[in-house]
Amino acid sequence: MIGQARLVVSAAGGAKNAAMTDSGTPPTRPDAPERKSLRIHGTIARDLGILIVSGHYKPGDILNGEVAASDRLHVSRTAYREALRILSAKGLVESRPKTGTRVSPRDKWQMLDPDVLAWIFEFEPDDDLLASLFELRKIVEPEAAALAAQRRTDVHLRTMAEALEGMEKHTLAVEEGRIADHRFHAALLDASANPFLVTLTSGVGAAVAWTTIFKQRTMPLRRDPLPDHRRVYEAVADGDAEGARRAMGELVDMAFLDTTRSRSGAARRSPAPTGLPAPDPD
Repeated sequence: MIGQARLVVSAAGGAKNAAMTDSGTPPTRPDAPERKSLRIHGTIARDLGILIVSGHYKPGDILNGEVAASDRLHVSRTAYREALRILSAKGLVESRPKTGTRVSPRDKWQMLDPDVLAWIFEFEPDDDLLASLFELRKIVEPEAAALAAQRRTDVHLRTMAEALEGMEKHTLAVEEGRIADHRFHAALLDASANPFLVTLTSGVGAAVAWTTIFKQRTMPLRRDPLPDHRRVYEAVADGDAEGARRAMGELVDMAFLDTTRSRSGAARRSPAPTGLPAPDPD
């Protein structure tokens, strides 16, 4: 059995302000996102989730039973049981009679769940995982932009234009700017008029928000990404599907380069995945 000796639970504690969770609000500061108050079972789920995604608990590890865990943590069995239900819904654990609660393999995790992404970014994600996240964006967002150029409404254009104004006014270094960035990407996906793409809004928004915070964790952004967003908007507004696809692909490529450049030390950088540019040396 795996003990919870390192699990810190406090009724006054909280979780890192998860990007695009139920509140729809991205994290607040690039260096130390503000924490929001959670109920005790939410705090337990967050702390256990971080231990799982960080690799402290490995796939196949069996967590303590609810009696032992609740006694150790000085919480009710109900709270601990509810925390495990949260983790189970996100694919991080599975509970079976007699064998207990076991950490699931990573291919079972709901990787685009905003909470899971938030927990991953509590620590330094490995290069392959970051590259995979941008691969997903490169697959989804350019095609969504092409569809948006063909299907957008005046409401979509107005929302995107207002989002650009917010990004220019506040910058991505502060919460207001990142909220505007989220609205831009959400409006773009909605403008695709594809209900399956629209369901990715929460996950894509969380990915954008957390990578934006991640690449500013040690220093401000080296370049302004606003012109990239403006090019996407202009192509969508002009009804230029190919131009929108190209502009969004370039936006994701540059975001990937910004992220790899923020890594400390070239030795930590992995080769770029298929379809993404190789990072330039600092």
